[in-house]
Amino acid sequence: MAADLTGRTAIVTGASRGIGLAIAEALVAGGANVVLTSRKQEAADTAASSLGSEQAVGYGAHATDEEAAAACVDFAVQRFGSLDILVNNAGTNPAFGPVVDQDHGRFMKTLDVNLWAPALWSGLAWRAWMQEHGGTIVNTASVGGLVVGPNLGVYHASKAALIHLTKQLALELAPKVRVNAVAPGVVRTRLAEALWKDHESAVSAVTPLGRIGEPSDVASAVAFLASDDASWITGETLVMDGGQILASSMADGAAVA
Repeated sequence: MAADLTGRTAIVTGASRGIGLAIAEALVAGGANVVLTSRKQEAADTAASSLGSEQAVGYGAHATDEEAAAACVDFAVQRFGSLDILVNNAGTNPAFGPVVDQDHGRFMKTLDVNLWAPALWSGLAWRAWMQEHGGTIVNTASVGGLVVGPNLGVYHASKAALIHLTKQLALELAPKVRVNAVAPGVVRTRLAEALWKDHESAVSAVTPLGRIGEPSDVASAVAFLASDDASWITGETLVMDGGQILASSMADGAAVA
C-alpha cells in the first residue's frame, strides 16, 4: 500500500526523469501535492504532465540557483498552502576519473549540486514553513558514500558528506523536522548508465538479489520516510542496493554508484 501523504505538499528537486520522477510519482500516489523541479521549465512541465494529476506541477529551478530555489519554495507554499516534504534528489557527476586528475571546476560543480544544494533547499524550506509547522526532508545519497572505488572518488566524497549532512540537519532541526537519506546502489537511470548499460547481466550476477535497482525501488522507500509510518526515524541513511554492498566481488566486477 502507498504511504498516506494526503493533504501534504512536497518539492522534489531533479525530478524530470529517473529516480526523481519516480519519487514524485510515489508521493502523488500517496495523496501529496508535488512540485517537480528541473533546470528548465519545459522539462519540469513535461515531467509533471506525465504523472497525469493536477496535484503535480513543474517548476524550472536549477538546484544551486538560490534565487530560483527561494522562488520555488514560495511558489509551493502559495500554490498548495504548505511545504511538508522536501526531497533533495538533484545530483551530478562530471568528475569521472582519479581524484588527483580532477580540476577545480568539476570538483566544485559536484559538491555544489550534491552537497550545497541540499543544504540550501533545506534552509529555505525550514524558514518558509517547516520551522513553525514541521515537516520531513529526505536526501538522495548513494552507496558510494559508504564505500570507495575507482573513478568515482569525488562523487563518492560528495555523497559521504551528504550522509553526514543528513545527520547534522536531523540534529539541528529536531524535533520539528525529521531528516533522513536513501543510499541507492546501481539503479537503472541515465546518470548511472556507465555502471550498468553495457554489462547489466554482470552487475546483476554479483548482486545478491539478482538484479539492478529500478527508480521505483528508491521511490517507495522515500515515500515511507516522508510518511508518518517513519515518525520515529531521523538521521538515518537507508541503504537499498539489492545487497551489492555486501558483495566484495563488486570491486572487481562493477563499480557502485
